[in-house]
Amino acid sequence: MLTTLHTSYTDTRAGDLAWCLGSAELPALAVLDLRIGPVDLQLRLLGASHQVVLGAASGRCSETVACLPGRRTPLPARVAERVQGWEYEFAARVESLPEQSFAGRAQELLALVENHPHGLAGVFPGDPTAFTALLAGGDEREIYWRTWHAYPQEGRLVCTRSSLKVRD
Repeated sequence: MLTTLHTSYTDTRAGDLAWCLGSAELPALAVLDLRIGPVDLQLRLLGASHQVVLGAASGRCSETVACLPGRRTPLPARVAERVQGWEYEFAARVESLPEQSFAGRAQELLALVENHPHGLAGVFPGDPTAFTALLAGGDEREIYWRTWHAYPQEGRLVCTRSSLKVRD
């Protein structure tokens, strides 16, 4: 699903993104509710990036990657933690691209997410390459999601991948 986010694009930078596990739900501009295996999954587009909320018999979990007021901790390259009955993993990387390559990569990612039943993307008004996109999948044993946060003014794309696996 592709949507236009009805908010102004604030001058943020890729380096402003922070990661948080277990925060409360933040106000969302667009939401996609899914069920994958035994897990209810909600993909949420925020004015300042994304939040994924998961609920299962074993409990609730949320991941937030956003420009959060008061948080200056850099986005971690990798995190692995136990969350209730799950093994949680998170990884992030930043791609720096020239302007022409950036526009092509943005179009490719938006097309991928727009036509996927477990995809949600939001484009900020005024620049079709300023977007946040999420794509989820999985089964009874593992839920995973990927995200892309585009910063065309810097030519930077922040890419994350996360998963929750059942602990044996």
